[in-house]
Amino acid sequence: MTIPGAAPIVPVTLAGTYVVLEPLSHDHHDGLVEAVRDGDLWQLWYTSVPAPDQMTAEIDRRLALQESGSMLPFTTRLLDRATGGPGRIIGMTSYMNIDAATPRVEIGSTWNAASAQGSGSNPDSKLLLLRHAFETLGCPAVEFRTHWLNHQSREAIARLGAKQDGVLRSHTRSSDGALRDTVVFSILAQEWPMVRNGLEARLARPRPA
Repeated sequence: MTIPGAAPIVPVTLAGTYVVLEPLSHDHHDGLVEAVRDGDLWQLWYTSVPAPDQMTAEIDRRLALQESGSMLPFTTRLLDRATGGPGRIIGMTSYMNIDAATPRVEIGSTWNAASAQGSGSNPDSKLLLLRHAFETLGCPAVEFRTHWLNHQSREAIARLGAKQDGVLRSHTRSSDGALRDTVVFSILAQEWPMVRNGLEARLARPRPA
């Protein structure tokens, strides 16, 4: 089934105020390894971030999911303020659990280098992904999921304006085998204008040079 006026969910480059989201490729490997070492992100127990020696396998995994139609993975770069073009790689994000018939996507599998915190990269990335989902893909809803114990992530998702739908208890197993409770949030199409205004206001605040 094709939704009238909706674009297909295919690789695309999205450019914002602070970041560029590029379709993931193996050419990004070295930059992603450098980014994940910035803060030793893979050692955070409540997240699933690849270690440097697992980056090739993680890129392979995401690209295989893209081939199957269930994921659209991106590499996140900061914009170079001097040139206005793509700068250093700071992380990864994706549309995942894609339901092309509705259409509906989840924004997830996201991580950013520790030094990118406060740079505007996260709200800018979310603005790009949400705008594309609602205004180009025609999604009636966009979903977010996170670990029940990842309070920082839960608070960040709530700040976007997403509403908590519920908790999937003993939903999946973490890398250490422990069962994880998953918190599910969503933003509906009719809520998008207010969410967009909030993100644009956050991005308009002055930031360090």
